[in-house]
Amino acid sequence: MESILVHPTYFPSIIQMVAMAQSKKVVLEMDDNYQKQTYRSRAYIAHSNGILLLNIPIKHTKDGKKNKPKDVIIENSFPWQVQHWKSLESAYRTSPYFEFYEDELKPIFFKPVDSLLHFNLEVLDLVCELLDLKIKYTFTTEYFKNPNQQDLRYLVNPKLKIDFKLDSYFQVLNKQHEFLSNLSILDLLFNEGPNAGTYLENQKIDFNSFNPNQ
Repeated sequence: MESILVHPTYFPSIIQMVAMAQSKKVVLEMDDNYQKQTYRSRAYIAHSNGILLLNIPIKHTKDGKKNKPKDVIIENSFPWQVQHWKSLESAYRTSPYFEFYEDELKPIFFKPVDSLLHFNLEVLDLVCELLDLKIKYTFTTEYFKNPNQQDLRYLVNPKLKIDFKLDSYFQVLNKQHEFLSNLSILDLLFNEGPNAGTYLENQKIDFNSFNPNQ
């Protein structure tokens, strides 16, 4: 793909990382209104009981006005970062590559955070480093309903029921349930390790064939 437009998200979904890895240019949406219950503030991982949600709590405006991404503040009144890390340890401690990436990932869960946007950008940079992907991204400066880039902003919505037909890969919990597709990139990273970047680049997904309104 030549150029795509996506949202910055929390440990992005695998399908979003596929799109970014296969695009020559990535533009991150900065100028829409923040929406709750999206991948902006949540990620899904495999767990012993199936799929587990990791959710970042957000401080919501008292006046009901919509926030821009740069204005969204994380609610730190309880230790959500520590809880997320404990969930990852519980889910992936026995996976082939958890210990391989542990020292590089753990600090991001034990440092003060405030801005959701800045945190997600830090996460994205770390993910790209761990995947050895040279993804260069820029930012929008205004909102366009019909942008010049291929519009993949719909990938931010976890409620979309789209089967992207991603290739299956080894998951440490396969013995307990069937393959779980399109989880957080962390699932692929912990299970496939250095092969994760190659996996992303080899997926044959025709994004033009999907209707985000279905």
